[in-house]
Amino acid sequence: MKFAIITHVIHKQQRDKYFAYAPYVSEMNVWTQFVTQVLIVAAVAGQKTTAIDSAYHHKEIVFIPIDSIDVLNWKSRITTFFKLPRIAWQIFKAMYQADHIHLRCPGNIGLIGCIIQILFPFKPKTAKYAGNWNPKAKQPWSYRLQKWLLSNPFLTRNMQVLVYGEWEGTSKNIHPFFTATYWETEKAPIKPLTFANAIRFVFVGTLSSGKRPMYAIALVEALSKRGYSVQLELYGEGKERIVLEDYIEKNHLKSFIELKGNQSKEIIKSAYQNSHFVLLPSKSEGWPKAIAEGMFWGCIPLATSISCVPFMLDYGNRGVQLTTELEQDVQQVMAILNNEVDYFEKRKKASDWSRYYTLDVFENEIERIVLDQNNYF
Repeated sequence: MKFAIITHVIHKQQRDKYFAYAPYVSEMNVWTQFVTQVLIVAAVAGQKTTAIDSAYHHKEIVFIPIDSIDVLNWKSRITTFFKLPRIAWQIFKAMYQADHIHLRCPGNIGLIGCIIQILFPFKPKTAKYAGNWNPKAKQPWSYRLQKWLLSNPFLTRNMQVLVYGEWEGTSKNIHPFFTATYWETEKAPIKPLTFANAIRFVFVGTLSSGKRPMYAIALVEALSKRGYSVQLELYGEGKERIVLEDYIEKNHLKSFIELKGNQSKEIIKSAYQNSHFVLLPSKSEGWPKAIAEGMFWGCIPLATSISCVPFMLDYGNRGVQLTTELEQDVQQVMAILNNEVDYFEKRKKASDWSRYYTLDVFENEIERIVLDQNNYF
């Protein structure tokens, strides 16, 4: 089976191997183990690999390079206009050759793929919509267009669309799904953390305004001012790093707040294992892996109520739904810090829930979709 992946994810090449953002590649390695050949349509950057990059495992990869595009300003829009014909042709050729078409959405390349797949109504197709599928969410027009195309049974045929969360009024080809990081064999015992020493918080994500790392810092800083012994480690890189460094320096927070940068999966795993809480006050998410991963190791999640996060947190029973009103959120966290019984209950509920969604379960579901897709229609 030839399996074509149409994605906006930027790739890097080293000799005969292709690398990309590790969580994405780890998932695609699960998908591709059930096929004989992989066609990857994506842009390639001439950059060195980093700690957050990983390589595809498949032995039969045909890489079809395309230009990266964006519509952030008028100059890039004009450039994109002239790049579109070639990109569309490359995507069409890959879909024509493929036995199974797989779209990664949302994104500019995913949008082009959503349009071109209309020309292949009889081929088995899947789409992974990794963003917020909530129909009421305020999103860019390109995201709304992709959601409309994917859920339109006339234009999009023979396709399963995997989304995060269950939403009323969706078409029959929309299926609630999840993602995973750890295997069943990785279920080591959770460390017995108490509040006897410093209360540890961890933030894992891009240091961007959308992820709100500054709010994470403000929340922990506010707890420190109320007399709690706290520590916050932020993992990730991004445009906000300089602003965060400046804030930490000016407010003398270095003793308990530290920017750790991009780190390997093992270092992140250790951070989760030694933390009481995982923080993600993000503006937009699909299935926030940082939250699920932290919960796996017993971190109580502190996250905003977006996308499927309320479901993940069981509406507050296994975590705290942040309001982004600082005083209100500080009081919510303090309520747990002042009640260790509640802390241990939430910790166990968080871990029990997350440990169901292992890569073993994920692999079985993907195998069923890829190999038995025709049974769905």
